[in-house]
Amino acid sequence: MKTTILISLFVLGLAFSNCSIQPNKWTPVASEIEVDGLDTSNYLTHSKQVSLLGFSGAEDFAMDKEGNLYCGTHNSHEDFTGGAILKIDTSLNVEAFIKTEKWVTGMHFNADNELIILMNGVGLLKVNEDKSFDTLLTQTPDGKALLMGSGLDISSEGKIYFNNLSSEMTTSTKTINRLILEMKPDGGVYCFDPKTHKTEIISPGNYFGNGLVLSEDENSILVSETSKYRILRYWVSGKKKGQYEVFMDNLPGFPNNLKRSSNGNYWLGFTTKRSQQLDDIHPKPWMKKMVFAMPDFMKPKADKYAMVMEISESGEILRVFTDQNGEVVKEAGAVLESNGKLYLGGDIVSEVAVFDL
Repeated sequence: MKTTILISLFVLGLAFSNCSIQPNKWTPVASEIEVDGLDTSNYLTHSKQVSLLGFSGAEDFAMDKEGNLYCGTHNSHEDFTGGAILKIDTSLNVEAFIKTEKWVTGMHFNADNELIILMNGVGLLKVNEDKSFDTLLTQTPDGKALLMGSGLDISSEGKIYFNNLSSEMTTSTKTINRLILEMKPDGGVYCFDPKTHKTEIISPGNYFGNGLVLSEDENSILVSETSKYRILRYWVSGKKKGQYEVFMDNLPGFPNNLKRSSNGNYWLGFTTKRSQQLDDIHPKPWMKKMVFAMPDFMKPKADKYAMVMEISESGEILRVFTDQNGEVVKEAGAVLESNGKLYLGGDIVSEVAVFDL
């Protein structure tokens, strides 16, 4: 036993000395939102599960004019490389619509019913009728690569809004941990106009900018910053264009996907609830370096906890649905409402959950 401990400490010390991250100090504020009290019935445990043909990672959803649901997936919960765009019909039958060499992390149909996607390590693409791809954008206006796109919405004029989490790394468990622990603004928020082929920088960097959705009047967008437990509003037109504000702060979990609800509000999905262990080490950069350097088997694991909120245009929480032990729905980071149902997914789960509202 003593030998095992010494070896573990030696390995940890060696890894720490070679640790590649330089995390910032940050002191998070405890959330005052008591989620468990808002949903005492664990409503999401009544969801139906739809298997993803052995794939994982329905990080975003899109629905065509016929009511078919689409999601991007990767090979397994640990393999973020190849995968497929899956099509789920109105009877919940699943088929591999297109096999992909990379994980598709964002998608939306434009007014012409063309599927626009964000592909990990590639950029912004359009899916053609013959299931080939047209590359729309691979770099930002300042020449940075679009390696980790996330969150995508399209205006009535066809402008494409999206996040880029990083221009240096592609998605992996290690990359996600790094972005959360480093607490540095990276990537950015962009608007690409297919008519002019010009790209506008909305934000030059965010703290794990993840979900994105246009407001109903299209004057602003909401962007979830996963690592800071908050949502920002960026004004993209009108008198306030170029300004931003904190829309919601000190959320009780890691905010992920954002979508419009049928009644003009928003749905916000969460990857999981907040971790007190993580909040405790954020003010201590040296400790964050140590955790990042740990072998995977020693690192704290995220709780299986599914949560989705309906929020108003002013940021008021209207409804909360949870599966607080991850019994049926292990993650609800991705969310989309259609015909009285919520479709829920996540970046490492191998199912889509269907919940009747």
